[in-house]
Amino acid sequence: MAEDQTFHLGRPSQKNAAHVIAVVACLVQCVYVLELDRQKKRKGDKALAPPWRETFGFQLKRPLVDKADSSIFGAIFEYNPPPYSCNHSAGGPRFVVAFRGTLFKKKSFLRDTWLDFQVILNNLHSTSRCQTAIQEVEDLVATAGYSGEVWLTGHSLGSAIALQAGKNMAKKEVYLESLLFNPPYPSVPTEKIKSKSLKLTLHLAKSVLRAGVAVAKQSPLQRKQSESSFAAMSPWVPKLFVNEADYVCFEYIGYFGYGNWMRKHRLENIYKFASQYSLRSLLFMSKKEAQTEPLHLIPSANLTINSKPPKRFLSAHGISEWWKPNLELESEVYQCEY
Repeated sequence: MAEDQTFHLGRPSQKNAAHVIAVVACLVQCVYVLELDRQKKRKGDKALAPPWRETFGFQLKRPLVDKADSSIFGAIFEYNPPPYSCNHSAGGPRFVVAFRGTLFKKKSFLRDTWLDFQVILNNLHSTSRCQTAIQEVEDLVATAGYSGEVWLTGHSLGSAIALQAGKNMAKKEVYLESLLFNPPYPSVPTEKIKSKSLKLTLHLAKSVLRAGVAVAKQSPLQRKQSESSFAAMSPWVPKLFVNEADYVCFEYIGYFGYGNWMRKHRLENIYKFASQYSLRSLLFMSKKEAQTEPLHLIPSANLTINSKPPKRFLSAHGISEWWKPNLELESEVYQCEY
C-alpha cells in the first residue's frame, strides 16, 4: 500500500469525512488489485489485494465477476475485524459494495472500454455487468435487512455502475449511502469556459432547448412518467467526488451549481423539468432510446470538489487522489424537492 495511506486506519465513520473518503477509496482500489491478481495469477501470500481491505477490518465476502470476460469488476466487503483489533468504531457500514473503473490491461481493456462507450451511449443499464451489479445490491439489501448496513462506492466506470444500482434502489424507497469517485458526466465541457456569464447563458439556452425538444418529442404521459421517476430519486443524496481538472466528471459542478442559480432567479420549474433530460439523447438517439432515463442525471447530491487537484488529467482522474492526506475539499448539498 501507499505510504501516505497508513494514517487512515479503522472502520469508516460518518464523524470523520476525510477518514471515510480514504477508507472507501482504498476498498475501490482493492477491487482493481483483485482483478490484477486474477490476471497475473497471484494467489495466497503472493496476492496483493488483501492489505487494501484488511487494514480497515474488512473481509472479502465475494468478488463480482463479469459474465462476458470473467473479469472481477466489483466486490462485496464485510466489516469483520479480528477480536484483538481496535477497529470497532460505530456508525459505519456492515457491507461495502465497490466497483472498479477501466483497467488498461489487455485481458480486461476491450470489455472495459466497450462499457465506457455504453456510458456515453446511455446504454450501460442493459449490459450484463450492470445488471449483475443491480441484482447483487438488491439481494444484499434484502439479506442485510436495513439499508444503512450497505454502502455503495465506485470509481469512474465503477461509479456509473454504482450510480445505476443506487438509482434502482432509490426508486424502491431504499436510499443507500453512496460515495462515487470521478463519476462520468458525458457532455460538452462547458465548465472550461472562463466567462461566468457566458456559461450561465449556455446553461440557460440548453435548459430551454431541452425543455422544448422534450415537449415536442414526448407525449404528456411520457413526460409525466419521466418526472415521476426522476422525482422518486430526490430523497437520495449520493456523495459525488470530482476534480476540477478531470474532464470525465467536472460537468457535475456546472449541473448542480446552475440549478442553484436557477432557483435564486425563480426559474426552478424550468430547471426541474429540463434537468431530467439529456439533449444528446433527445436529439440523436432513437425514440425508444431517448425515453431511457439518462444515467448520469440525478436530482440531488452532496457534491465534493477537490479544489487543488493535479493539473494532469490522468492524475486528476485517479482513485489514488482520494486517500491522500491534506486534501482541500469543498462540499455542498444540492437537494431538489418535488
